[in-house]
Amino acid sequence: MKLSEKKRLQILEAAENLFAQEGLDATSMDQVAAVAQVSKRTVYNHFATKTDLFVAMLEGMFHKLKQGDILSYDPARSIAAQLTEVAQQEAELLSSEEFLQLARVTFIQLLQDQTLAQSLNKSSIGCLRYLEPLLTAALADGVLKIEDIPLAARQFVYQLKSLIFYPRLYGVQELNNDTQTIINETVKMFMARYGA
Repeated sequence: MKLSEKKRLQILEAAENLFAQEGLDATSMDQVAAVAQVSKRTVYNHFATKTDLFVAMLEGMFHKLKQGDILSYDPARSIAAQLTEVAQQEAELLSSEEFLQLARVTFIQLLQDQTLAQSLNKSSIGCLRYLEPLLTAALADGVLKIEDIPLAARQFVYQLKSLIFYPRLYGVQELNNDTQTIINETVKMFMARYGA
């Protein structure tokens, strides 16, 4: 690895830690340079603005996420079993330290920057990368009855997020149910609403 690439990684790592602790607005490029152990000029040679640094840091964090396989509908398997597999992958992502760190870094900034919020809202993470096509295929196969597939997909994901992810993000004690119970109940509720 070239020295320039090594310094860039040091800057991104420093930014990730500082943005998570202090927030974007409260973090200066001087602080990033000091924590990264590089000159301020080196920081600006790699990133013209703090926003550029923030976006590059987010892209790096997205790439570090272990998002699991992209699953496709399989007519030979029950839809409930397939949704359980989708939910298990999503639960692994939502409870990963990498995802929690990404959320901590972006949460406040998303509330303050509508452009960033809209940009991130368009990017699909986790099972949202493939859930709509899977549900569409299951609907075409007659095993689900769904009028609004994007809504149904988000209902499925947000049920998991609300019970697995948000309690951890906020530092609240998790519910007494274990993750597998939450997954099973989410699938049962989804099937009760949308099962054919």
